[in-house]
Amino acid sequence: MADFDPVTKAVVPAAGLGTRFLPATKATPKEMLPIVDKPAIQYVVEEAAAAGLLDVLMVTGKNKRSIEDHFDRAFELEEALEAKGDEHRLSQVREPASLATLHYVRQGEPKGLGHAVLCAKHHVGGHPFACLLGDDLIDHRDRLLQRMIAVRDTFGGSVIALMEVPKEQVSLYGVATIEATAEDDVVRVVDLVEKPPAEEAPSNWAIIGRYVLDPAVFEVLEKTPPGRGGEIQLTDALRTLASLGREDGGPVHGVLFRGRRYDTGDKLDYLRTVVKFAADREDLAPDFVPWLREFLDEIS
Repeated sequence: MADFDPVTKAVVPAAGLGTRFLPATKATPKEMLPIVDKPAIQYVVEEAAAAGLLDVLMVTGKNKRSIEDHFDRAFELEEALEAKGDEHRLSQVREPASLATLHYVRQGEPKGLGHAVLCAKHHVGGHPFACLLGDDLIDHRDRLLQRMIAVRDTFGGSVIALMEVPKEQVSLYGVATIEATAEDDVVRVVDLVEKPPAEEAPSNWAIIGRYVLDPAVFEVLEKTPPGRGGEIQLTDALRTLASLGREDGGPVHGVLFRGRRYDTGDKLDYLRTVVKFAADREDLAPDFVPWLREFLDEIS
């Protein structure tokens, strides 16, 4: 294993307006929408903590105060549950505050994912860090982030998660040009393009919302002009890093992920995620799955 700085911090961009979920997100952050009975953002923090990243920076925006409240203690509620002897719900209420040490910084203007990551510069400093997007939930059994950190420990530079998507969906993602390595699930990223038309995509290996980034990304982002959509794109910065040598913050490698990913980025995918999580719950599945089958029979 090469001697690279360890990854100990995570950055979670959570400043989006959530316009695809209006009117629900008019006053409630999209990150706080529940997946059954737990907000999506908690699954992301749990994933970071499970990978040993106990220093988590949330990049938030206006009307996101409820995220901070969720990961704080709620003493009055805890006292009420304790008085009732409801130990199960008491542990659920206390759990978010004990997952990791949470820090917060605001992205003053919606200038894109690259700008949101740049807002983490002073907190992260000159250290590598993970970046986890809340729209993508990764099944805890698949340990994707742990694998990405291991790849960073071996190769240095930055590591992105890549997943094969249907050709008609590549225009929704950043897409990579890749070269094989000696490891079956690891590739060298040669080039990247943000949301290309299907006919121009170099592959159907798309970036999903997990990154392990070299601190050199900050200097690159500071020089990256607005790209697609008039926003500072993280994909554009990674494209620059992919062309650099190890001494300058490169290269970029990809982990080919073939596990369980749950997309909560739009209404349909969100509903699919809720159903999948409910069907996988031991306390819900025995009643929920038979009801779901009956319901589907009724409407078919």
